[in-house]
Amino acid sequence: MQAHLKHWPPGLPQHLSVPQTNLFFNVEVAAARYPDKPFIVFYDTTLSYAEFKREAERIAGYLQHDCGVKPGDRVLLHMQNSPQWVLAFYAILRANAVVVPVNPMNQTEELRHYLADSGASIAFVAQDLLPQLQPQLGQAGLKQLIVATYSDYLRQPASFAVPEFVSAPCSTASAPGLTAWADMLSVGREPGPLTAGADDLCVMPYTSGTTGQPKGCMHTHRSVMSTAVGGINWFGRTQDAVYLSVLPFFHVTGLSGSLNGPLYIGATIVILPRWDRDAAALCMQRYQVTVWQTISTMMIDFLSNPRLAEYDLSSLAGIRGGGAAMPAAICAKLKSLTGLDYVEGYGMSETMAATHINPPHRPKPQCLGMPVFDVDARVVDSLTLQPVPQGDTGEIIIHGPQLMQGYWRQPEATAAAFVELDGKRFLRTGDLGRIDEDGYFFMTDRLKRMINASGFKVWPAEVEALMYHHPAIQEACVIGVADERRGETVKALVVLKAGQAGTVTEQDIIDWSRGQMAHYKSPRIVEFVAALPKSGSGKVMWRELQEQAAAKS
Repeated sequence: MQAHLKHWPPGLPQHLSVPQTNLFFNVEVAAARYPDKPFIVFYDTTLSYAEFKREAERIAGYLQHDCGVKPGDRVLLHMQNSPQWVLAFYAILRANAVVVPVNPMNQTEELRHYLADSGASIAFVAQDLLPQLQPQLGQAGLKQLIVATYSDYLRQPASFAVPEFVSAPCSTASAPGLTAWADMLSVGREPGPLTAGADDLCVMPYTSGTTGQPKGCMHTHRSVMSTAVGGINWFGRTQDAVYLSVLPFFHVTGLSGSLNGPLYIGATIVILPRWDRDAAALCMQRYQVTVWQTISTMMIDFLSNPRLAEYDLSSLAGIRGGGAAMPAAICAKLKSLTGLDYVEGYGMSETMAATHINPPHRPKPQCLGMPVFDVDARVVDSLTLQPVPQGDTGEIIIHGPQLMQGYWRQPEATAAAFVELDGKRFLRTGDLGRIDEDGYFFMTDRLKRMINASGFKVWPAEVEALMYHHPAIQEACVIGVADERRGETVKALVVLKAGQAGTVTEQDIIDWSRGQMAHYKSPRIVEFVAALPKSGSGKVMWRELQEQAAAKS
């Protein structure tokens, strides 16, 4: 018996039967079961399941009849979280097409690659992002832009502050290749038959592109369904759950756990377009949010809010997340405030989010969790691919129903990403980890992030977790920098908590760190910074900091 099965969530089977349907069928089921129930809440405006289904079908009809979208065509989706993002996503699926969700922080040149690589000729774009995408019209095959105005879904006055980019009125000028969202809906098209099945392509998120250009991860309806349904069953959520959906939908974590999963059971999602700690707390109080999926950077900011005690957070029943380990000190603060554990998980764009999650009844801090339903995950030597002894560090490889089919039009990269062992196709994650005596997986670090200081291996994630115990530190990012004597040495970029500037020096942090961790891994250099660069999904962009340091040296 595998060690982790001793701590498997009580009452759950190890195998999960995944529906063999198009993801849009979940919309049809929810609308039939709960037609008048709020699916989306957006600054006090609600959209019921029946309304959502009707609008998504109209959009799908427009895509087919007026845009010429055919089965298997790729359609770009470039917006912040909003009702329109969700409607566009499911309308594209209803048109038997494939969604290409992109980071709303992308600029014109970056968008050029996504369009050229995916072959998308139609794109949905929010009007605040139109200046980045409009220059591509007529280039790289882009023929038409459907422009969304967020304020179209502010159908009643909101009782709390709405960001200007959300409340801005429609400003879409009449121009060739541009169609306003409202004009699209007013046509009232009906879609043709829903023909795409479980094994047809569904969504194609792009990897972060840390080496070379970003690559599209080809996911079918089946692989997307597996994480949506798996997460719901793992945590035992019901149709009466209320989710705070603030993680970006363009990223697989938010897409699977804060959108597709809730829709599958007919739950309600409260959408925020961007992270705002006061707006998040107010939504929790106002809409009695029960589930919040978040990441460490959001949680650190949330708990640092001096006004937090003003909000009633008692409705919260579950908090989950991943992306980066939550510092122990932050977990303890969350537990003290809410009585809840932060339940961590692990996944990638290539796996449509979670392949590992902690059991809710027995989570471990700074832990990836255990392999979920039907996942075979191993830790192997990255060179020989042989299993390493329990407790030793190796590369995590994964076989399971969540795996992508491969990288879009990248057969060589696809071949390099997979390995066959025991007749199974395993994804090489490039992540280093270990398995403890209970079968739980722990991240050691990214394969390429290790710092080699005088022959000693230093894992930045471990150093960062220790540094969060310092009372003046709000955020920290550890990188390796060139050193004449050690080859590489450890540097920490530190954001101080509000009011701490001037009370502590960089040398104070260095001295304190030496007392908290082995000398070889404690930072030799500390630099105070106003903020750490973050990706659109909220992850600290350590590679950017690493590259900047290398350029300076």
